[in-house]
Amino acid sequence: MASNIQEIRFRRPASQKPTAPTKPKNRHAGILQDKLRRSQKAPWCPSFSVAFRTFLLIRVAGAMYSNIQDCDEVFNFWEPLHYLDRGYGFQTWETSPVYAIRSWAYILLHSLPTRIAFTLLGPEKRPAFFAVRMFLAAISSVCEAALYRAVVDKLNYRAGRYLLFMLLFSAGMWTASTAFLPSSFAMYANAIAFSYALEPSSNKNMRRTMFSTLAFATGAIVGWPFSLAVAIPFVFEELFLYGTDKVTSENKTSWMIARWRRMFTCAAVAALLFIPVVALDTVFYGKLVIVPWNIVKYNVFPDEARGPGLYGTEPVNFYLSNLLLNFNVLVPLALFSLPALAVTYVYDRKRLGERTIYVDQTSPYRLMVVRLAPAYIWATVMSAQSHKEERFMFPIYPLICFNAAVTVYLMRGWLETAYIQYTRSPYRASRAIIFSRFTLSIITASGVLSFSHIMTHWKYYHAPMSIFHALEADEIPRILNTTGQIFIPPPSPNQSRLDEEERIPRIDPALIKQLGLHMCVGKEWYRFPSHFLVPDGVQVNWIKSEFDGMLPAHFVETKAEWGLPARVQGTRIVPSSLNDLNKEAPELYVDVAECDYLVDLDFPLHHSESVREPRYVLDEVTWERVKCLPFLDARHSSLLTRTLWMPGARWQEGNEYGDYCLLKNRERVKRIEVEMTARRGL
Repeated sequence: MASNIQEIRFRRPASQKPTAPTKPKNRHAGILQDKLRRSQKAPWCPSFSVAFRTFLLIRVAGAMYSNIQDCDEVFNFWEPLHYLDRGYGFQTWETSPVYAIRSWAYILLHSLPTRIAFTLLGPEKRPAFFAVRMFLAAISSVCEAALYRAVVDKLNYRAGRYLLFMLLFSAGMWTASTAFLPSSFAMYANAIAFSYALEPSSNKNMRRTMFSTLAFATGAIVGWPFSLAVAIPFVFEELFLYGTDKVTSENKTSWMIARWRRMFTCAAVAALLFIPVVALDTVFYGKLVIVPWNIVKYNVFPDEARGPGLYGTEPVNFYLSNLLLNFNVLVPLALFSLPALAVTYVYDRKRLGERTIYVDQTSPYRLMVVRLAPAYIWATVMSAQSHKEERFMFPIYPLICFNAAVTVYLMRGWLETAYIQYTRSPYRASRAIIFSRFTLSIITASGVLSFSHIMTHWKYYHAPMSIFHALEADEIPRILNTTGQIFIPPPSPNQSRLDEEERIPRIDPALIKQLGLHMCVGKEWYRFPSHFLVPDGVQVNWIKSEFDGMLPAHFVETKAEWGLPARVQGTRIVPSSLNDLNKEAPELYVDVAECDYLVDLDFPLHHSESVREPRYVLDEVTWERVKCLPFLDARHSSLLTRTLWMPGARWQEGNEYGDYCLLKNRERVKRIEVEMTARRGL
């Protein structure tokens, strides 16, 4: 029965074949063997198909309800995509042909779901926005399911189960899986690459090397070039570790030549990805452009006046604090994975394999060090940079879960070993529930804390996306109904809310364009959720606030019909207002008196009013509230209650809230209503 606890948890090397079961000597012995096999049956592990569908369910929910966490996601990716789709949008200096550090090839990949949404659901933009997000959710689900099954099949079923639940319920994956960012794309690619790289290297396994190299290269070339650092341990293993190859002094030279030749061959094939990426970017920018090199040059070799430091620096502990928010108890477990492996090597060496002496093949402990190293390498490299952002950690989010899962598996092994030494009874250990309760408590605690943190995003910070939608869902139908453009029948007394929403007809964008509405954003510019959530025909402009840096400018508007040739001409134009010095461009602002609608955030208890940032909500003569929603004042709220959400008013006592509002200019909107009514002859 000792084998039930001290089982060979990780997969046998290919050179070791399992022995065939012996034939029972009699009937009673056969019954005993059947009972033993049933008692040792591994816990249920979902298949790839079941895991994919489970991931997809949660990731689609994230696509529908998660916030946009980073303004770079909006202005460098959503807005260029909107330009390709609709012919207008905001442009940053990164997509100017002068600097060209954003890849149009990557952006173009996401135009397919917008076209599908347009074909199936009509010209509304909001479905296109969520179609892109669901597209990303599906990709992430495939990659996560592939990684999970690889851990189950190639390492250990327990570690795979832990990884499954850690990925499913972590707050970090909730955000990163559907983010329209190159770092998320690199995360997908790294997960796929890692699913192949979990096999030990071998000269007989060209498939492992080729697919892993292609996946790592895709994440770096199409997505984010710095993500290639995650592949360093994989390359080291391919070039220097024996893996399952039997290497002697006689064949060592030929073995190494074969390994290096294979690695260079796979790298050369993967480098062919540069051809379509460079070709597409060259077409869009109107000149030969290698965007991955431009990104590296700008971030690694900046001059004195330029560089990422212009956009903010953070202390060394920034990523640790951020990861604790997104992964809670999994972070210390992930960081402890290498020390945990060392402890297991000393006290429970058979945990990773049957052999204790490795003469001609690589020890499974060395292989496990290579598997755990990428998360450490990435965290170290990123923490050494002065400019830090949450999205920079996305490429290793699945690997953080992997490291944590391995640590939990090894710690469970310590408990099993200690229990047997204390009780002197492997039979009692095989029936004890303390081990499963230990792992269940970790997974449950992590999931509950993650869910609580996810709820903070919805409860405390979702107002911007809802407020911008209010213009399309509430205010514009009201104006058109007032002016006789459309008719919304009144609800019946017994009509449900869903039926009431269905009463709002689909509005022709031409009607909205006739209104000539101008929406303005001031200090809340960095929470603008993209033109995809603003109706066609509404002009969005900036007004002056205390912010004195570079704001995005408008792309040169092209014709409304979707056609890449016209859009490409616009992407080649060099905008005169944009620079890479983060210097303000006053010509990008409009006078607040020209605004029909204004989005603003007001904190009644802790407001900081100034000439450039007056409290517009208090100017009731000029502005009227269309809709206001609560928004957390994080600076004046309790650390605990602002990072975790719990039901009940008592928990919220430590929070302070402001009003996130859509305001309308009374005089201007009234004038528009009168003019539109006059046009209709009413």
